[in-house]
Amino acid sequence: MSVFQHIEFDSHEHLAFCHDKETGLKAIIAIHNTNLGPSLGGCRMWPYASDDEALNDVLRLSKGMTYKAAMADLNQGGGKAVIIGDPRKIKTTELMRAMGRFVESLGGKYISAEDSGMSVADLKVMAEHSSHIAGIEAKFHVFGEQADGNPAPSTAYGVFVGLRSTVEFGLNRDLKGVKVAIQGLGHVGMRLAEHLYKAGAKLYVTDIFEENITKAVAEFAAIAVKPDEIYDVDADVFAPCAMGAIVNPATIKRLKVKVIAGAANNQLATEGCGQLLKDNHILYAPDYVINAGGIIDIYHQKIPSSHDAMRAHIERISTTLVEVYERAAELNLATNIVANQIAEERFNK
Repeated sequence: MSVFQHIEFDSHEHLAFCHDKETGLKAIIAIHNTNLGPSLGGCRMWPYASDDEALNDVLRLSKGMTYKAAMADLNQGGGKAVIIGDPRKIKTTELMRAMGRFVESLGGKYISAEDSGMSVADLKVMAEHSSHIAGIEAKFHVFGEQADGNPAPSTAYGVFVGLRSTVEFGLNRDLKGVKVAIQGLGHVGMRLAEHLYKAGAKLYVTDIFEENITKAVAEFAAIAVKPDEIYDVDADVFAPCAMGAIVNPATIKRLKVKVIAGAANNQLATEGCGQLLKDNHILYAPDYVINAGGIIDIYHQKIPSSHDAMRAHIERISTTLVEVYERAAELNLATNIVANQIAEERFNK
């Protein structure tokens, strides 16, 4: 298949592939749209089953970053990078240096930040060979703590405030006693679980790593669920915080929730799944709107700002979501379609 005919290509501006024989690096960088500014997005390292799966993921993720930046009122475009491989098995310092050289080769068209399978320490190694690495000189923290460059606290807080406003809008209640099924307990999912627990929510959790489940059960009184059974939980909210494309016709049939609000990127397998959710009376928080806290964090590290200014910007996620829900209700459209319309109005000016 031609890349230009790929179902997820969507007129990407730039697509680059790298194979470094010496380190074994196999990576892809996608730049979707730079109308609002240089593309920025995380670098993800994941043991993809195939090159096609990696390509599909990076194209979907980079497009999502364009829409995310627009909905978060940021002067930047959307891009993404993926490294093919298990970060627990093949990640080395030399491989990270090779990735830094790959980022640098694009001359600033793409600015790399942290994503799944990567850490701030990895970014610092990449920065030895690239001046286009973000999130390694953080000054501000969403809670005023010592900033270390990890955007996960901001992402998790943004998802939390967005989930709270979605529950208020869709269920007309606060979070006390609300049952939330969390899929994925990584850097963001675990922090989201803590916020929800402190707000009085009842948690059901799953993860591919048993130690994460054990931690959530011990610290947040969560109920452990097997990975494939998370869709069947009799909960109020489903919070996807792992990989994308998990909201599809098969899983929608199994869901008992009335709200979907989580941190994962590209949660819908297809745009048509948004209409399926609407038909099933499930209120969906468009993922690139609710999970924008991390990119807002990274943006504020590059401008004159403060802890409070960054936190206030993240909290505007709630206002944006309500705007989406109200327009969707007025136009009788799925929330993902309305979010796309609003984003496109902004980045296509």
